[in-house]
Amino acid sequence: MDKDRIQGKIKQVEGKIQEKKGELTHSDRDVAEGQAKVGEGKVQEGVGKAKDGVRKIIDKI
Repeated sequence: MDKDRIQGKIKQVEGKIQEKKGELTHSDRDVAEGQAKVGEGKVQEGVGKAKDGVRKIIDKI
């Protein structure tokens, strides 16, 4: 498993926590930053999945 997949998942969790914190404290900034971090984590996870896919193809060659 690629490290980007793991780091992406971690960012998603951190973002969701920050988003919930923002909802509880009525901080629009925390909500927005949390949502952005979730999106960034999803992209990073996707990159990791792509890397894993390429590695599998290369291993078959």
